[in-house]
Amino acid sequence: MAKTFEEINAKIRQGQAVVVTAEEMVELSAEQGVKKAAKMVDVVTTGTFGPMCSSGAFINFGHSEPPIRMSEIYLNDVPASGGIAAVDTYIGATELSRGQGMAYGGAHVIQDLIEGKSVRLEARSVGTDCYPRKKIDTWVSKDDLNQAYLFNPRNAYQNYPAAANTTGQTIYTYMGRLLPECANVNYSTSGELSPLLKDPTLRTIGMGTRIFLGGTAGYVSWEGTQYKTVKEELPNGDVYHAGRTLAVAGNLKDMNSDYIRAAVFEGYGVTMYVGLGIPIPVLDEDLAAELGMSNEHLYTYISDYSAPGHPGLKRVSYAELRSGRVELNGKQVPAAALSSLSKAREIAGALKAWIGSGKFLLQEPIDRFPEEQAFKPLTEKEAR
Repeated sequence: MAKTFEEINAKIRQGQAVVVTAEEMVELSAEQGVKKAAKMVDVVTTGTFGPMCSSGAFINFGHSEPPIRMSEIYLNDVPASGGIAAVDTYIGATELSRGQGMAYGGAHVIQDLIEGKSVRLEARSVGTDCYPRKKIDTWVSKDDLNQAYLFNPRNAYQNYPAAANTTGQTIYTYMGRLLPECANVNYSTSGELSPLLKDPTLRTIGMGTRIFLGGTAGYVSWEGTQYKTVKEELPNGDVYHAGRTLAVAGNLKDMNSDYIRAAVFEGYGVTMYVGLGIPIPVLDEDLAAELGMSNEHLYTYISDYSAPGHPGLKRVSYAELRSGRVELNGKQVPAAALSSLSKAREIAGALKAWIGSGKFLLQEPIDRFPEEQAFKPLTEKEAR
């Protein structure tokens, strides 16, 4: 029998909703069958905690006296964007410190703010009649800010390719250190816990979806940048989905640095680990079947990160990746996750508890994202 968001939310309010994590749904489906699991379960919670470079925060500092229209802005010596309004800025997670380079960047500033630390604000301006001040040098914490909210243009990547390197030299990438001649494979996902692998066509996820973000409630605000839809039917009947992404937002002041962490990748620079979880209502058996998919039936491609376009080398299941070794070019190669499975489990469990307490209701999307969309690369060409 089909269910609706309204019916499930009513059960949440009454404390009667059956909520399980995605891993628990996989086990239940295997033991009881999809049909029975669909009737039993109302909500499945997901989680992921991995590096998400396309992240950052909007901040409003308030007006000084005399006022300044900030055009050149630094937070702990990390450049932030001017050109928005007088005292608004956006700081990107991967922006690097002028003095420390790859050792410190925007993600560290964001984590410092979340942890309540003071951050040095330096700003300059050309000066105008209405904004006569030309520079300011002060310290701010999250309690001093009017608004500070995380706005991440591309998170929760549906199915990111695993990475290998076919050259004879070690390379350093946003997928970590890749050893020569495919001597290792790195990947970044929570597999059967990953949000967009559990609802691969985004039947229940869209603009306005309420989510777990950085330890507090957040929202899906738009399709993520580089959003594309890829579907491949495999010979064994499974389906490979990839390419969908989400833009997400949430109140940085309420976040917890257990779930937002700065990181430095050798030879690449700064990134930010983002904890994100999405509750998925079990609307019908078709959706329950997707939610019950195990790592054995979820796939990605191992790609060559040393070559233009990152060509695929081999399709591989997440069960194989999770085993810690994959077969590649006739050899058994170590496979390592950049993302944290234990943190993903923690997030799915926390979201389960929030919903079980009756305090976290599901939000039906107010608009849905494209069912078919291709990716457009940047090409060099003459002006029209």
